[in-house]
Amino acid sequence: MAWQSIPVARLEGVSQEQFTQQLYPQRKPLVLEGIDLGACTSKWTVDYLSQVGAKKEVKIHVAAVAQMDFISKNFVYRTLPFDKLVQRAAEEKHEEFFISEDEKYYLRSLGEDPRKDVADIRKQFPLLEGDIKFPKFFKEEQFFSSVFRISSPGLQLWTHYDVMDNFLIQVTGKKRVVLFSPRDAQYLYLSGTKSEVLNIDNPDLAKYPLFCKARRYECSLKAGDVLFIPALWFHNVISEEFGVGVNVFWKHLPSECYDKTDTYGNKDPTAASRAAQILDRALKTLSELPEEYRDFYARRMVLHIQDKAYSKNFE
Repeated sequence: MAWQSIPVARLEGVSQEQFTQQLYPQRKPLVLEGIDLGACTSKWTVDYLSQVGAKKEVKIHVAAVAQMDFISKNFVYRTLPFDKLVQRAAEEKHEEFFISEDEKYYLRSLGEDPRKDVADIRKQFPLLEGDIKFPKFFKEEQFFSSVFRISSPGLQLWTHYDVMDNFLIQVTGKKRVVLFSPRDAQYLYLSGTKSEVLNIDNPDLAKYPLFCKARRYECSLKAGDVLFIPALWFHNVISEEFGVGVNVFWKHLPSECYDKTDTYGNKDPTAASRAAQILDRALKTLSELPEEYRDFYARRMVLHIQDKAYSKNFE
């Protein structure tokens, strides 16, 4: 099925002032070209990364299929030395494997203790710190995490949203990224922060009939590109070839708005979580009514929420 996509805007040579004053307030995805990222785009080859990362043990996702699904967990977690991971992820077929000779690998770096520590490539991979420069488009105190990612060719990650702004830095390789506006959440069949629609290019419209109403924004990333993904924007990432990337997350809201136990950047702000709990209690109360009344008052509640909480300032 051919889908109409809205191209994500691309700009070259954007300054910090231009980004923060003109582009950032628009709250739309944007590909930045020509940003000084350091030597990483030329240095981070398979051989170099294997040498620098050496035998450091890393926890990875391993899947027998290209489309990874975090809801059904169609993958397993395994541990490999970093050099082995890089070498295997760069291969199409494997002599050594866990599931199958064409299995896919995905690394999402973690903090020292993932329950308490956020990922920061500068701490987990200190020998790589000097190779990469983060775009200086936000205040240092807003920094949340920097996540090192390595993907096998063809790997597709599930559609999800994060609660913090982020730069996806494409260091090597190519990716295709499809994004959906937060305003189209009702068409994405959500389970928590993730969409149930796995195959976004050929979805089962009998099962997900509203999905075709979601507006698609799309871009291709090459080495050196930086994609700005505003908080709450859904994104689906396909690695068109072996690639290395770094996500830099920062806080768009004041620190006290976020869940202090969140080390991944994907727990809803505390006020949103409280509101969801209140709504659950309200729905439980509605269940005391007969179906006809429950339906009527539920519809009134929806209208009230739309009137009081929906914004008219966004597309």
